[in-house]
Amino acid sequence: MADTGINHSGFNVLSKKRTGSTDQWNREDFIAAKKAMKPMICEDPAAALSNARHEFGEHGGVNMSIEASATFTVMEPETMRRMFSGELGPDHDFFIYSRHFNPTVLNLGRLMASLEGTEAAYCTASGMSAISSVLLQLCSSGGHVVASRTLYGGTHALFTHFLPRTCNITTSLVDIRDHEMVREAIKEGKTKVLFFESMSNPTLTVANVPELCRIAHDKGVVVVVDNTFTPMVMSPARLGADVVVHSISKYISGGADIIAGAVCGPASLVNAMMDLHHGAFMLLGPTMNPKVAFELSQRIPHLSLRMKEHGNRALVYATRMKKLGIKVIYPGLEDHPDHAVLKSLANKDYGYGGMLCVDMETEERANRLMNLLQNCTEFGFMAVSLGYYETLMSCSGNSTSSEMNAEEKAFAGISPGLVRMSIGYIGTLEQKWNQLEKALFRLNDSGLFQKM
Repeated sequence: MADTGINHSGFNVLSKKRTGSTDQWNREDFIAAKKAMKPMICEDPAAALSNARHEFGEHGGVNMSIEASATFTVMEPETMRRMFSGELGPDHDFFIYSRHFNPTVLNLGRLMASLEGTEAAYCTASGMSAISSVLLQLCSSGGHVVASRTLYGGTHALFTHFLPRTCNITTSLVDIRDHEMVREAIKEGKTKVLFFESMSNPTLTVANVPELCRIAHDKGVVVVVDNTFTPMVMSPARLGADVVVHSISKYISGGADIIAGAVCGPASLVNAMMDLHHGAFMLLGPTMNPKVAFELSQRIPHLSLRMKEHGNRALVYATRMKKLGIKVIYPGLEDHPDHAVLKSLANKDYGYGGMLCVDMETEERANRLMNLLQNCTEFGFMAVSLGYYETLMSCSGNSTSSEMNAEEKAFAGISPGLVRMSIGYIGTLEQKWNQLEKALFRLNDSGLFQKM
């Protein structure tokens, strides 16, 4: 099936070996890549996915075959030399070794590129491997990053502890809403990357992607956006971001049974990251299992339906909890400080995302709420992660943001009693609301809310 719109059908991977270092991929490379791309026709992510190339099975099956081989044979000795020189590659169905490229994983990469509206994508073994690989490709020793102060705890630890210690890469943390602060933090000639989450974990701050991109691009800085919380809802690359990263383990998987990640961006960046001498993907080896890639390729086609229902229920529950006087944080509510921003940037008909927070102010109160919701009314599960069909909830301060110390959590706006909820879609909406409401009423009867 032919592609339309952006060319996701097989970018020029494993190009000829380069003589210089490829770790300095920068804004100039991105500008050149943008000029070479076909015009973007399908801005709706579901429409773009529908237009992506469909891979059939080896014997005509409607689903592609799983290529489980670690290594690949050739018919003629000369072919191997031509593959290692970069003359022949996956774009012409020549494969060497699955740490480099694998047909099944490459197909998932095409789908991820279509989803995010980028020229190419490379799928990895985890979200953190995607983030760390792209940062190590874009930054060298002595480099500088400007990043949002509110990030997933693992990403925060990568910036504040691991990269400074091992790579001499430093990071300035900023309030992503304060655009002047962002502008002042960028050190022209030294800052290589502006990194933020489209919707922050766990505070649900929404980034003004176009404005932040303008600030960064004016100073020659590459913009990397983590879109894990809002696939389908937001499209950072279509809004100006250079690179989009994902933990595919979350909404895109939807089953809480897979760990995976992706880097979506220009083909020139993916090529650089696959360079035999300097490529982070090639040399660090964050390789995705092709069986995992096949599983994920079967789930992406119904991602749009799942995201709509996640968002629909989150909005209904947030609205009703607010009427009960609960301190609820949800960007779909008009009183959320970023509601207007998200409304202006979100893709039409996908809602405002499936994440909401309830601020119980103290860890003790948060624990009492979660205990009732799981063990008394069966509304959801106490568990980290998100995007599952069941509602998942955790107290962020002692779980997914536990890498931060008390001062860092306060700086990020993470309350000790902040309960993060990934709203599921199992059961009927009213059935699950009754379970949530019952727990809230039990807390109210105990006088908990009057103490807040």
